[in-house]
Amino acid sequence: MSTPQFQVIARYFPQAGQTEAVLTLLGELAAASRTEPANRAYDFYRGVTNSDEIVILERYDDEAGFAAHRDSEHFQRIGVGRIIPLLADRVIERFHEATDA
Repeated sequence: MSTPQFQVIARYFPQAGQTEAVLTLLGELAAASRTEPANRAYDFYRGVTNSDEIVILERYDDEAGFAAHRDSEHFQRIGVGRIIPLLADRVIERFHEATDA
């Protein structure tokens, strides 16, 4: 039996006038994150109803993979150092893959 994957859903709400900058930086962060050994997916989307809302869908082999992502040089430099200061708010949700019963 394999270990269930770990899913992260992040909702970013950029400060007024910062959405395009956040999207550009997320492109850089996504490219680097996709090279992580435990990363299975890293995609982001702009809201249809609220074009200033950004949803990020991340999938990792396990929680340790997500922890490694958060500790990575690129996340600290781009995510913590450049993206988070441009946000008015963010919501991070974490899920374990539901296994078939």
